[in-house]
Amino acid sequence: MGNAHLHSIHIHPVKAVRGLAPRQAVVEPWGLAGDRRWVLIDDGGMVVTQRRQPRLALAAAELLPGGGVRLSAPGMRPLAVPVPRPLATVPVEIFRDKVEAIPAEGEAAHAWFSSCLGIDVRLAYMDDPAVRRPLAEEFARPGETVSFADGFPLLLTSTSSLDALNSLIAQGEHAGEGPLPMDRFRPNVVVAGTPAWAEDGWSLLAVGEVRFRVAKPCGRCVVTTTDQDTGERGREPLFSLGRHRRLGGKPVFGQNLVPLSPGTIRVGDPVRILEQLSGRRGNRTADPGVGLV
Repeated sequence: MGNAHLHSIHIHPVKAVRGLAPRQAVVEPWGLAGDRRWVLIDDGGMVVTQRRQPRLALAAAELLPGGGVRLSAPGMRPLAVPVPRPLATVPVEIFRDKVEAIPAEGEAAHAWFSSCLGIDVRLAYMDDPAVRRPLAEEFARPGETVSFADGFPLLLTSTSSLDALNSLIAQGEHAGEGPLPMDRFRPNVVVAGTPAWAEDGWSLLAVGEVRFRVAKPCGRCVVTTTDQDTGERGREPLFSLGRHRRLGGKPVFGQNLVPLSPGTIRVGDPVRILEQLSGRRGNRTADPGVGLV
């Protein structure tokens, strides 16, 4: 894997909204700086994502100095939202986690997203990722935390695995839906120059000088079937992943990472595999046409 390198970086300032592709990013203990620090919630405090509202794919968020965001969407006037003052918090439920967050000040941001989606939602900000949301205990080491990402600080995918998946789609019942772009999987880091599915066997890697441990494969949901340009849904890639890439009954694509050291990563950085998994998990992708169960 001498030519393995960082192909692209992706930051999503507002969870479930279109993000950015910078040339470099600061790695913090809970993820890339600025990634998924903002989230939408409904009246009951439940997180609102593309799982429930695929139209969120049409909205975009750019980072502003200091951590604020500039929102935009078709037919909507752009809106700049500053980081709110820590005057009060609201409860946020993300999967099984209960997290306190600070609502955006005033009503402008809440009204903007509510108008965009046609439902009542509120925008909230995670002020201190170091303490607000610990990693799930079964995958965590002491003190590890995460932002409003689904479960882990970073998600890694590879260009070769996407090519292999698109080949499987082309041979299947919904070939017309492919090839799919990488944005369906909403990764943080995309690696190139590795064999297809090689990431399934990694346990420790370095991107440039920043080290990461691999926590677990990433189980995929209906968001991957959502066209990030139109908000429309299809059958792929879940259909093909379900036939060829299942682990514990769940379709998987990509690997969840936890940073072990701070630093800055840059597009083009070398990717070094420091430790490989042993046993069945490390060998499970010898044939990408064989299910992982």
